Amino acid sequence: MPGRSSTNSGSTGFISFSGIESALSSLKNFQSCISSGMDTVSSVALDLVETQTEVSSEYSMDKAMVEFAMMDRELNHYIKAVQSAINHVKEERPENIPDLKLLVEKKFLALQNKNSDADFQKNEKFVQFKQQLKELKKQ
Repeated sequence: MPGRSSTNSGSTGFISFSGIESALSSLKNFQSCISSGMDTVSSVALDLVETQTEVSSEYSMDKAMVEFAMMDRELNHYIKAVQSAINHVKEERPENIPDLKLLVEKKFLALQNKNSDADFQKNEKFVQFKQQLKELKKQ
């Protein structure tokens, strides 16, 4: 069944999380791609400001940074949800193996429901981008 960690859903026994942990590792590696994308957008935006290119181009770079920050936040939430679900099953050792997919979805939605625009103020790359843009415009 999809979302089950064992072929004997609803039974007790040993659960191997190695496949899930391997997938989590891949997702964590993808975070570096998001970071590289943010670095690239920041560099392009700063170059646009230095060369005094149209404001609309700068606005597009700002939107791109917001999108990267949103992807970063969503990926972090998903990773946390999966880790939380795994830890729950490992710690609780329930008699019946829960539907891990459903458990992850619930935890992910709970994290997503806490989202706010203020989250971007916590994203280091986004904050750095905004500060660099502000400083460059002063020159």
